[in-house]
Parts: sequence; C-alpha cells; structure tokens
Amino acid sequence: MLVKSQKLGELDVSEDKLIIMERPILGFENLREFCLIEIDEIMPFLWFQSVQEPSISFLVVNPIVFFPGYRIEINPKEIAELEVARVDAVETYVIVTLNKNPELITANLQGPILINTENNLAKQLILVNSDYKVRHSLLKAMEEVPEKIIRNKEFIPV
Repeated sequence: MLVKSQKLGELDVSEDKLIIMERPILGFENLREFCLIEIDEIMPFLWFQSVQEPSISFLVVNPIVFFPGYRIEINPKEIAELEVARVDAVETYVIVTLNKNPELITANLQGPILINTENNLAKQLILVNSDYKVRHSLLKAMEEVPEKIIRNKEFIPV
C-alpha cells in the first residue's frame, strides 16, 4: 500500500502494517489508520504516520528507553478493546513533542499509545490518577539513562 507523508515522502507499507485506532489520538478523532515507520538514523524513535492525512505524523518512542521505571496500570476493559490474547503482544509508545531548543523536547507519558502487535488494533490511553504528565523532559531523562540504551544522543529530529 502506498502511504503519502508530508515529512517522509511516498512510502511503500505492507498492508499487514496498517494500525487501526480503536480509540484515536486526542484531538485527531477523525484519523483511525496509521503505520509505524522505522528509520535507522533516528532509532529508537519512530514515526507514527497517518495513512489518511499525509500532513499528520507523530514522533513516538517506547517510553522504557528514556524512562526505565515507566509503568502503567490498565483496566481489563481497556485491554479488551484491543482483543489482547497475550500481554507481551502489546507495545507501548509515547508521543514526543519536538522543539528547536533541546531542553523543551518532551514525551507525553500521560497519553500512551498501546498497539496489539497480533492484530494491529491500537488506542491512546489517557491516564488518570497518575503522576505522569503530558510533558516530561527527554533531555533530563537522557542524563539519567545508561549510555548503552541510547545509540545516538546527539540526534533529535526537528
């Protein structure tokens, strides 16, 4: 399938990589089809590209990379919407907000995106009763993360 991206150009994405949002990203309720785009040069970051709207893509990362203690409690009803058979089939990502000033680059730990890798159903959770916030500094987190986890500390795509 051909996916158009304003940031990345035209992408040939396998149909089995199509991710369907059961609960869409807050503020983007009309967008339900996405795909994850891996680019070696920016790993561990990925692009979460809208299939429906070329101008919409989010930089995402597995929160464990920068926040090793990140843990969320999920109501069984929340997981049921994703038809999860095995908990280890669920991947968690958080949206990264970029800024030219590295001190202002943040990760939204309060609104993780869960993806069931077995059926590609996904949803954004909004955590309530949690200490996680919408803006957690990535630069500050990078100072606390072991060097071996981050391959390329210098690169933050803008």
